[in-house]
Amino acid sequence: MLKTRHKVYFCDARRMQMLPSASVDLIVTSPPYPMIRMWDAVFCQQDPRIADALAEGRPNDAFEGMHCLLDPVWDEAFRVLKPGGFACINIGDATRSIDGEFALYPNHARILQHLAQAGFTLLPDILWRKQTNAPNKFMGSGVLPAGAYVTLEHEYILIARKGPKRVFQTEGEKQNRRASAIFWEERNRFFSDIWTDIKGTSQALANSEFRKRSAAFPLKVAYRLVNMYSVRGDLVLDPFWGTGTTSVAAMAAARNSIGLEIDADMESHLDVFTQQLCDRLNHYIEGRLARHVAFVTERMSADAPPKHRNTVYGFPVVTAQEKALILNPLLRLKRSSRAEVNVEYDAVPQEAFCQDWESLLPRTDPERPAQAARVKPPQTGPAQMKLF
Repeated sequence: MLKTRHKVYFCDARRMQMLPSASVDLIVTSPPYPMIRMWDAVFCQQDPRIADALAEGRPNDAFEGMHCLLDPVWDEAFRVLKPGGFACINIGDATRSIDGEFALYPNHARILQHLAQAGFTLLPDILWRKQTNAPNKFMGSGVLPAGAYVTLEHEYILIARKGPKRVFQTEGEKQNRRASAIFWEERNRFFSDIWTDIKGTSQALANSEFRKRSAAFPLKVAYRLVNMYSVRGDLVLDPFWGTGTTSVAAMAAARNSIGLEIDADMESHLDVFTQQLCDRLNHYIEGRLARHVAFVTERMSADAPPKHRNTVYGFPVVTAQEKALILNPLLRLKRSSRAEVNVEYDAVPQEAFCQDWESLLPRTDPERPAQAARVKPPQTGPAQMKLF
């Protein structure tokens, strides 16, 4: 039976000594953003010189001081990653007025600079466009030139790898990699350098104070990255655990996870890791399968049937690499300790998606007109994942 383990250590992210070198397959994280006002206290408590720089109108010194606190995390990230492992860092640039001077503080560029110095291979990043709903899309002098500033409506997902490409050597490793494949239509969307289909979400956490102190990103971002850059059973690390979004994504994708969190008060958020979460994640996974069925139905209705069949579910897939793909359902979620959760998965695929697809999907025989698909896979929507 496939099992995963999820552990949280409440400690400073710069201190990863409990993690052996070359023990982590993937890092997915969103750190506190330097020069964003809500994070001033976090940085200033760790280095009072940052507070002095802000008070004295020296924003560039404050910016550098904040990043000097993050740099050791990226150094440790390089150490704990296995060769071929990836680091995915969600970070936004900051805009801020200090002493009446409005300026951009390029967090993504400063982090990329240190990642390169630490030894990472830098890869093309992802621009996550999370448009604001604000009616006024400008700042400064309004409609009058030339003192307005464009609205910052995107964040970066920085992608860096430790060393050369990962090698899957044994037949077992190769088989697990095939089972961890993503759908062809997902690949085209996931590996685009601009993501416009994921909006920033207001996260309804059990305690609103958690949201104020959390750099949480949407589950959809973390889940997508976990599936892009790891395989089933891998270990995913988030050195800025917050409310555990990366751990939840790892659970949904049948990966193990470790989180580091400096704020001990976040420990009470582990109370949401219950069997109810397990059920909600299964619904989330079924939504992914349902979207694939909808994609296949549309292609077959347009007389463009995929050439291959998935051997697990039986539905059509575009490439041979998708034939062994399985999204393992979660069976049980159990708290083995205050800060550790174990998850068990079913090796049997979701029954609702193991149907007679030959009869359910539209026919493409030129002698017979196409018919609408009669299959009604489980529906999914954002309301099912309000916790994250």
